[in-house]
Parts: sequence; structure tokens; C-alpha cells
Amino acid sequence: MLLELVNVKKSFGVELILEDISLSIEAGDRIGLLGVNGAGKSTLLNIITGDLEPDEGSRSLARGAQIGYLRQHGALDEGNTIAGEAAAAFEDVREMGAQLERLRSRLAEPLPPAGHERLLAEYDALNTAFEARDGYQMDVKINTVLEGMGFGGYDRAQPVGQLSGGEKTRLAIAKLLLCSPSLLLLDEPTNHLDFETLGWLEEYLSTYRGALVVVSHDRYFLDNVANDICELERCHLTRYKGGYTQFVRLKEERLEVQRRQYERQQQQIEKLEDYVARNLARASTSNMAKSRLHMLDHLERIDRPAGELKAVKLRFSYDIEPWKDVLIAQDVAVSAGEGEGEKQLCRGLSLHIRRGEKVALIGRNGIGKSTLLKALQDLAPHEGRIRWGTNVRISYFEQENRQLNWNRTVLDEVREHFPRKTETELRTLLGALLLSADDIDKHIGDLSGGERAKVAFALIVLERANVLLLDEPTNHLDYKTKEVLDEALTAYGGTLLMVSHDRYLLNRVPTRILEMFEDGIVSYDGNYDYYRAHRLSPGPAKQEIARPASASQNAFHRSKAQRSEQAKRRSRLDALEKEVAALETEIAGLEASLQSPEAAADYQLLNDRCLQLEELRGCHNARMEEWIALSSEEEM
Repeated sequence: MLLELVNVKKSFGVELILEDISLSIEAGDRIGLLGVNGAGKSTLLNIITGDLEPDEGSRSLARGAQIGYLRQHGALDEGNTIAGEAAAAFEDVREMGAQLERLRSRLAEPLPPAGHERLLAEYDALNTAFEARDGYQMDVKINTVLEGMGFGGYDRAQPVGQLSGGEKTRLAIAKLLLCSPSLLLLDEPTNHLDFETLGWLEEYLSTYRGALVVVSHDRYFLDNVANDICELERCHLTRYKGGYTQFVRLKEERLEVQRRQYERQQQQIEKLEDYVARNLARASTSNMAKSRLHMLDHLERIDRPAGELKAVKLRFSYDIEPWKDVLIAQDVAVSAGEGEGEKQLCRGLSLHIRRGEKVALIGRNGIGKSTLLKALQDLAPHEGRIRWGTNVRISYFEQENRQLNWNRTVLDEVREHFPRKTETELRTLLGALLLSADDIDKHIGDLSGGERAKVAFALIVLERANVLLLDEPTNHLDYKTKEVLDEALTAYGGTLLMVSHDRYLLNRVPTRILEMFEDGIVSYDGNYDYYRAHRLSPGPAKQEIARPASASQNAFHRSKAQRSEQAKRRSRLDALEKEVAALETEIAGLEASLQSPEAAADYQLLNDRCLQLEELRGCHNARMEEWIALSSEEEM
């Protein structure tokens, strides 16, 4: 037994945080700790480390056991280098190595037999400890862990103070892994990690010699790492065997068993009480009634099951059906910064998204995924062509919710966008997202990240768009809200294009994965597991979207006639784009005129304009069909 908590209770003032918590951790345990925000996870971890004393109950730690705790903001020496911080994990081991060297020197000297035997025993004991701490593999292990945590191409002499927040988190994890404590506590370790680093960390932790307790809302990570899930809910801790997916099933089964047991006992109590009421006063059955009454008095009552905590209610709908081809983008370039500081991240990006598709965009950190989502909303990009289909209505979720006015209250912000909605309607919607009356009156800048995300979702619900562009929608959400969002996006009948690092979401929702590179996009017709299997396997399993070569690259291989034909196509494409834009402007103006009092009062005028509108739409459709056909030829 590495660590044991028995009947632990903890309160802060009048607020009860933990009650009757018992937990035993054995060597080799892999425990995922779950709980909604504010459930008491950090409090429990601080009691495990001994930094916080419980009000009641006991904590015992095995003799010689060390606890390593990675908090959400790991402590590093800002003045040290990357290599120095990694080496600091082996400071005691290096001292052991120096001591072994001194013992070897002394053993080489002439000594009395008894003295030589004593020194040899001391050397053997120290050498065993040195080997147990990977002393002879120290430099190899440092390099392996730094490489695995994404520092392979870094200058190891770079000061820690020059690293970004995400890089510091990765280095803190690396340092803690190198320390190899008996019990490793990790608080949200997957933040700021890309897919490759996550995969390496999962594999490393699966063979970690010590025990592990990890707080994480990364459900895919918990499935791969944890063999037990402990959930903190209503101040109590419940332990389940298996990873996250198993936990969801077992919890539902446990609640169902509790419900059935409670209902059966209530039926039993009702029958006994009815028997007593009918027979207690009758002499012939009085003794039997008293016996039933005695049973009722001594019956151990089952409490009514508390059930699940109140969950977020979320549903996305739309009013207008778009055309089959929702988005066609060709040779789009993505840049970051402005003016002289502008830097091109990638170019030659082409994608084609059809109605009803659910598409996820992935790629290494910094490649420009979020920037591409923004660029796709700009109909006049710096480079390339972007065409959204007819009747497309877009809602956009920005990952840090900077589109919200942080100086407004929640209610004022939603009312500003939808002034025709009554206050009752708005409060009902916000309440369904578990934003309380107090939350609604707060300024958006005073909300947590998860609460701000819920405000953004409220606006998307009200916009009723048929295309959703979502940039990291599960950031800041607890695991229960993530489950609701998964279900809402799966049930959504519209088109979805999202950027996400949430691999559990990527497994459940998308029908297609697009991986983004500096020079194009590769498409995989499946979910994240499909992408991972086919990307990692050799052979031609990858299905790459054709990236048109530039004119200069192809000119040598084309005949004069072919080049002339290509020039005509491009000229016609440019003309079509102008015609389509003009038709869309004319259609919008005519649609607006149909709402005028003049048209409403004159049936003949209304009928003429409807016929004109139908003719314009037909013309627009024909031009769009020709544009799509020519665009496809241009890609070939």
C-alpha cells in the first residue's frame, strides 16, 4: 500500500468539500480523478500530498515513498536552461555516482580484509540504489523524455524564461517524469500537447513503474491511461474499474441498480404499511400486524438515489437548407501578423465540403488551423478562391470567445444580438446551459472560461445557422458538458467544420478528418481512430486531396493548346464569379423588396416580383453549376 485515506472530511468555513472519503493507492495503480469544476479535486490532491490536513479521518503514506505533483502551473527555475532543469531531476543520482566513484578509488587502495569487506558491502548497496534510479542510463533517459515531450529540435541551452506557457508545461511534465516518484499526481497534463506528444506520454505512463493519479477532462487520454476512475460528486468519492468509457457505462448501471433497489423497497414498505393499517386493530391478526410493524421499525431504509447532477441542455437547429456544395476553397494561403510582421504559415490549401458533412481540421500546433477558419469567412482572401454555397448561414465559435463584449453582462450581451427575444426566453435558454441568475448578471469578463463558452453556445443556438465553424469548442468545458456537446453536434443536421484537439470528440462526431500541412491538406474518410490507423500504417492508405500545381510547374509539360484552354477556363471562372456576385446582390435586393408594404398591398406587383426572383435564382443556380464544373476541371 503506497497511500491510504480513511474517512477523510474537509470543509472550508460552512462549505463542505469532502465527506467520508476513503481511497487506497497501490503500486501500479492508474487512477483518473473526475469531477465537475469546484467538486474538490485540487483539495483532495493537496490532502494526498500532505499539503492540507483533513478535518477528520486519516492519511498514511508508505515509508520511503515519494510523491511528485504536477500542478496546472508547474514550478520551474526561470533562470535555468532546458537541459539544466532536466538534469536537476537527477541531482541526487549524480551525487550517488560521485560517491560510487570515491568508493571505487578507496577499494583500489590496500585495505585490511574487514575494511575492504565493509566498503564493498557499502558499494554494492549504493550501486543497487544507483541502478534502481537509472543512474547508468541517466543521459539516455533525459534525452528520451525531452524528445518525447517535444524538445527534440530545441536548443537545450535555451533559458526556461524564454519558453511559452505551453512549453513550460511540457518541460515541467518532463522533469517530473525524470524524477520518477513512487506516486505521480498530474493535474490536467494534456493541456498544450499535440497529438504526437500525447501519444508518447500515454505510452510512457502505461509502463510507468510507480502509481499514477491524474486529473483530466481528456476522455481519450483517460481511456488509454487509467485502469480505475474515481469520481468526486456531491462531496463523495466513487471508484469504478476501467477507463473513461467503461466508467460512463458502469455509473449508469450503478444508478439503475440503486433506482431498482429503492423502488422495490418502497413497494415492500407500502405493502407492510397497508397490512398494518388494515390488521392492527383486529384481534385475530393483531399479532401478525405488530410483527410487520416491528419489521418496518428495524428496516434499513434505502435513500432515494440522488441521480445525476443537473446537466446542460444543448440543441443546435437551423431553418434554411443550403445547396449541396457548402464550401469550395482553392489555393488559399494562411498568414499570421500584420504589416512587416506578417508571416505566411501555409499555402495551397484546397477543400470541398458538402451539405451535412461533419469535418474536423487537425494539424500540428502553430500550423494555422484557427487562422484558416477565420480566413474562410473572408470572401476576398489574399491568395486563392473561397466560395460558400447558396443559402449558407454561418455561426462561428472562437476558442477564447473574444467575439463577446467582456464589459457587458451575460443577459445584455445576448439581448444585444437578439433584441426581439423576451427576457424570459433568454433567461430560460441561459438557465438550460446551467448559467444561474447570479451568473447572468455578471460581466462576461468576470466569468470562467467554461461559462463564457456557454454564452457563446447560447448565441449559436439562437442564430440557427446551417453551418457551424467551431474552434476548439471543448476547451474549458468539464467532462459532463463535453458529453452533452458531443451529443448535440452528433444530432445536428447541418454542416460542421471544427478545429479540435479533443480526440474523444474527434472519434464520436466527425465523418471526415482533414490534416493540415504547410503546402496542403490530406483527407481521411473516417473518425480519429481511422485517421490514426491509416496515418501510422505504411502504404497508400492516405487519401490526399489533389493540390493543383502552379502554372509555372505544369507549363513545361503542357502543349500550347492545353495552355490556351486553361487560360480560357480561368477567364471564364473570373467572369462567372463576378456574375454570381452580381446575381446574389440582385436577389438579396428583390427579396427585401418583397417585404415592403407596397408589394404586400399589390398582388400583381407581388406576383411579378416572385416570378422575377424565381428567374434570377434559376440563373444563379446555372452559373454556380458551371463554376463548380470548371473549378473541378481546374483541379485536375
